Amino acid sequence: MIEILTPREIDRARATGALVARILETLRRRVEPGVTLLDIDAWAKQMIEAAGAESCYVDYAPSFGRGPFGHSICTSVNDAVLHGRPSAVVLRGGDLLTLDLAVSLDGIVADSAVSFLVGGRGSAEDAALIDATERALAAGIAAARPGARVGDIAHAIGAVLAGSGYPINTEFGGHGLGSTMHQDPHIANTGRPGRGYLLRPGLLLALEPWAMLDTAMLVTDADGWTLRSATGCRTAHSEHTIAITEEGAEVLTLRGPAADG
Repeated sequence: MIEILTPREIDRARATGALVARILETLRRRVEPGVTLLDIDAWAKQMIEAAGAESCYVDYAPSFGRGPFGHSICTSVNDAVLHGRPSAVVLRGGDLLTLDLAVSLDGIVADSAVSFLVGGRGSAEDAALIDATERALAAGIAAARPGARVGDIAHAIGAVLAGSGYPINTEFGGHGLGSTMHQDPHIANTGRPGRGYLLRPGLLLALEPWAMLDTAMLVTDADGWTLRSATGCRTAHSEHTIAITEEGAEVLTLRGPAADG
């Protein structure tokens, strides 16, 4: 299913995107060594409910998971890159943490992810990996405009990731959004320009470049959800929700100063 949103629905999407951005930025500020992944999940749940919204993950039970997911946010650490299920794991300084949050507010979903180093310190290799996913995301956003195609976005993302020396996995990638979290079109993290679905105003997309340091292969934890690099290498993941407008791509999940809480 592909939904084309009305201008009024895009306004609602802006509100959802702002909420997701605010929660992620607040969580990022709160995270420090000694915090557990379950702490983060509890904070996210509290903020989502206080806003009158719902997490898209609690009842999420796709064919590839062992569901339902049962938590409010994905928390992936170090070699975990996607669908990290919150647990009692205690974060340490230098851990590479990814927070991935999808929320529904007033019937419209927004989805975003951010990777960062706990305690603000880590290796130059980790910092470069995070930076590559952020640059790939920026390139994908720049390629998204009316009349372009999904392949143009995928190609722009893949050019940055491959140019930075990282293998690319195409099993999981970006996707359409609207009244539900995962819709068509699928947006792989590499592709051929000029191919795929034609972009038009009213389309809501989640672009999410992610990379692993030295492999394109994933393995799944015993929890049936957490996806890790097959070699145990570090990983990173950056994501924004965008709306295709007459002028181009509007980023709905830009993070700024977090609200207290």
